[in-house]
This record gives sequence, structure tokens and C-alpha cells, in this order.
Amino acid sequence: MSDTTLSPAAPSAADRAMHPKNVPMRVRHLVESQQFTVPLLMELFNRSRGMERVVARGGSLDYQNKILATLFYQPSTRTRFCFEAAMQRLGGKVLSTEQAGAFSSEIEAERVEDSIRIIGSYSDVIVVRHPQAGGAKRAAQVSPVPVINAGDGEGGQHPTQALLDLYTIYRERPLDGLSVAIIGELDKGRTARSLAYLLAKFERVKIYFVSPPELQMKPDILEYLNEHSVRYEVESDIDRVIREVDVVYQTRIRPDRVRDRLELHRYAINSSVLEKMKADALILHPLPRTVELDKTVDDDPRALYFKQAANGLYVRMALLTMLLENDPS
Repeated sequence: MSDTTLSPAAPSAADRAMHPKNVPMRVRHLVESQQFTVPLLMELFNRSRGMERVVARGGSLDYQNKILATLFYQPSTRTRFCFEAAMQRLGGKVLSTEQAGAFSSEIEAERVEDSIRIIGSYSDVIVVRHPQAGGAKRAAQVSPVPVINAGDGEGGQHPTQALLDLYTIYRERPLDGLSVAIIGELDKGRTARSLAYLLAKFERVKIYFVSPPELQMKPDILEYLNEHSVRYEVESDIDRVIREVDVVYQTRIRPDRVRDRLELHRYAINSSVLEKMKADALILHPLPRTVELDKTVDDDPRALYFKQAANGLYVRMALLTMLLENDPS
């Protein structure tokens, strides 16, 4: 899939709240984290800071002639609402379904490519969640308008979640030199995989993958980190790393996927783990949570997962403006 580079459009009112140097986005569709470079990440984050101000003043009407279609073959209330709120805060309109596989002709075996071609004729940008890894890429290859991957398959990617995760960290501390523990169900963890790709773009980063052995990160991510000289360790015990890390990125663990459920506590954040963490460490979680993040953690000032979710609005608003500006259709 080829990248598309265009000259930036004339700055809108929303854009004027952003960084003065508008470097054009060089990706037409967003299907995976690897598409981003550090300069593009910084452009996105600068715009996201501007979007915080746009939301604070009640939103914008700059994109009132644009339509976002959210095409979700799997339910995800948080992600879908976030994208839809982002488009409406920009003044745009929304077409939406959260059960595309059940309430459309997809149940009659219409190919996703056909659906995307048709929906692309109704809208200006499509957000897709697909049950198969690579589903978003298939959509992007035929779409007449930009496609954004909102999660594809188990063991695929969820790049916009990783972008808002990284933005949350960026708002708190430098990204170079960061040490991060990614904990949980990592083999099928879309958010963990996407975040690992983004972290690999920064200098002197070290990643600790902490998981039950049967749920550890897949070799393709570890090979990518090796190719890019990113330090990492594979661990099965939080206690071995919790005192060292700047960021704890906790993800869910479905109890039915663990051989010994009595061992689940070894991968959970609770009050005893909090006592061992750095005083200025950050705690993130993509949500929703199950047993791996105790609710008593919510009151700890290091817990940023609700702020993290709120940041998703600003990042997705910024991303929509970047893609819509570059769309030649």
C-alpha cells in the first residue's frame, strides 16, 4: 500500500490552535503503528495538544461537511464512542454500526472489500474494527477514502490506542530513555503489540514483557525489536521489574486463558505492588479491566488510565484532521 503525500490545506480555525509548523501527514490510511515516524508522531502530538484547547472552547465547525463511518464487526463501545465524539467535536457527522457482521449483508457473505467500496462512497473516512488480523489492511487496499484500523483480530493491531497511550506518557515525561513494563495477555494483545512498535522508535528504550509463559509476546515483535536494537526482557514475575520501570502498562488477562488461575495475582496491580513502584512511575491500562487491576489503584496519583482514555479524544481528533487534509478524493 503506497503512502500519499500532499501539500497541507489552508489552516482552519482548529488548526490555528495547533503547532505552527504543519508538516503534512505522509500516510493516507492508518492500519499499523509501523507507519509512523518520530516526526509524524510529534506532529500528531502537537495537534493533539491543540485539540485539547479546541474541546475546551466547545469544539469546532471546520469539518461540518465531512462524514465519518464507523464500521465495527465486533463491539467496542469506548473506541466507537471516542471516534464518533472526535468527529462531532470537529463539526462533522457520523454513520455508525457496532454489529456490522450481524446487521448487514455481510451475513450473506458479502466481502469486506465490497462493503468498504460502497460505504466509502457515502463517507469521507472509515473507522473499521474487524475480527481478522489484516482486515483493516484489506479494507484500505480498496477504499476510496481514508481507513483507520480500530483493532483487527486477536494478535493484530490497534494503532490508535497505542497512539493515545504514547501521548499520555509524552505529556508526563520524555520518551527517550524510557523503561516500560507491558504486563498481561500479550500473545493476542493488540494494544501491547502496537505500543511495542511505537516505543521502538525512541532512543534508549527498554521494554519488559511480563506474562504467564503461555501468553507471552509473539516472536514477530521480539524479532522486530532485535532488528531495531531495542532492549527488552521476557519475564514471568512482576516483582523482578516493578522497581525499575518508569511506566507500568497493564493489560487484561482473561482468566480462562491461564492454566493455573491461582497464579493470576502474580500479574495484577494492587496495593502491595504500588508500594514497590517508583514514586513517579505511571500506571496505564487500555481498559476494560478484569482481575488484573484492582479498583483500589484508582485513587493513586500515578494511575493515569482515565486520563489516558480522555486523551483518546484529542489524539483521534488530531488524526482525523491529518488524514482528511491529505485525502485527494
